[in-house]
Amino acid sequence: MVTQDFAKLWWKLSKDLRTHMETELSPGLTEGQLTVLELLMYSGSPKMKPSDFIEYLTTTPAAITTLLDRMEKNGLIARERDEKDRRIVWVLVTERGRAECARGMEIREQFLQQYLGRISSHNQQLLVYLLGKVANA
Repeated sequence: MVTQDFAKLWWKLSKDLRTHMETELSPGLTEGQLTVLELLMYSGSPKMKPSDFIEYLTTTPAAITTLLDRMEKNGLIARERDEKDRRIVWVLVTERGRAECARGMEIREQFLQQYLGRISSHNQQLLVYLLGKVANA
């Protein structure tokens, strides 16, 4: 069945990527932290509120607070209070966070290039198109 084959292949690719990223990013970074850094750097806004990360990380506010605490402790992000409304806390990426984000993105890029390099450029574009259809993106 096509669905079973798809599920097996998707699981293998996902597992391979997760394993590779965990191994290569550690000890300075996790995939969740990389996602936060990418959002901060490429969302169009240089700072975000902790609650802004919920939809991207599919986790709880408490887990996001813990994640941000670790990132701040490791110098990847900084938090600052809003000047007009002190109840609002903004999360900003630090220079160390920028460097770690670039490193993480390069690690992922190289891994995916190894996989995608097995098929032609045309088929790579087709694969991305079809996955977009499946993901309804």
